[in-house]
Amino acid sequence: MSKNGPLALIFHTVFMIFMLAPIVVVCLVAFTPEGFLSLPVGGFSLRWFRAIAQYPEFINAFWMSLWLGAASSTVALLFAIPAALAIARHQFPGREVLSALFLSPLMIPHVVLGIAFLRFFTQVGIGGTFTALLVAHIILVFPFALRLTLAAATGMNRSVEMAAISLGAGSWTLFRRVTLPLILPGIVSGWALAFIQSFDEVTMTIFLAAPGTETLPVRMFLYVQDNIDPLVTSVSACVIAITMAALILLDRFYGLDRVLAGHSDRTR
Repeated sequence: MSKNGPLALIFHTVFMIFMLAPIVVVCLVAFTPEGFLSLPVGGFSLRWFRAIAQYPEFINAFWMSLWLGAASSTVALLFAIPAALAIARHQFPGREVLSALFLSPLMIPHVVLGIAFLRFFTQVGIGGTFTALLVAHIILVFPFALRLTLAAATGMNRSVEMAAISLGAGSWTLFRRVTLPLILPGIVSGWALAFIQSFDEVTMTIFLAAPGTETLPVRMFLYVQDNIDPLVTSVSACVIAITMAALILLDRFYGLDRVLAGHSDRTR
């Protein structure tokens, strides 16, 4: 087995510093006691975390992001489960085309999606509403829910289903008692990853949000247009914490290595 040489180690170290340095700096600035962006060299303070409570627009935007992420992820998963089972188990004309269509939002720039959705929703009369945001986010996060559910459905042990059928299990009982528990790690992971994508999305959402439907990332973007102070870093630190918690949950149920590889190594 080959070992990484000094050059590879240096590259990995520089890459990790490059990736983590902005996050570390943002989190440190969030604890500054000063009224401007600076590192907390004079001591740590929760001043700007307490200040979040004085801006109800951030609180409202947080709840909007939370409900939007949970709703879009749940609805996307309800479509992803039957789609994943159909693709994993059946050969039919257009199967590959259908799979590519389902994953196509991953290949389209979010700016293009935002403009397209804005044009469409305005034409049908629901522009700027929560319904428009929900539909757009469902389409955006559907590939993530499908990818992990499909990996779990492809890697599941089909002999267990065959045994249940031979014992007289009906279709609904088979799905509820056998299939669903076997693919549950992929379902949970797909929901978590879809939620992260929805919660952190800003490029597409900024085209669709309106007063009353602003998500937290959009509210933060609008805030920094007129204000440069540590408040936005404290909000960012909270978002980072939520994202990290979701990633830990994802790794706990499924494993980030399998998520990135796009397949499941569950025992067959």
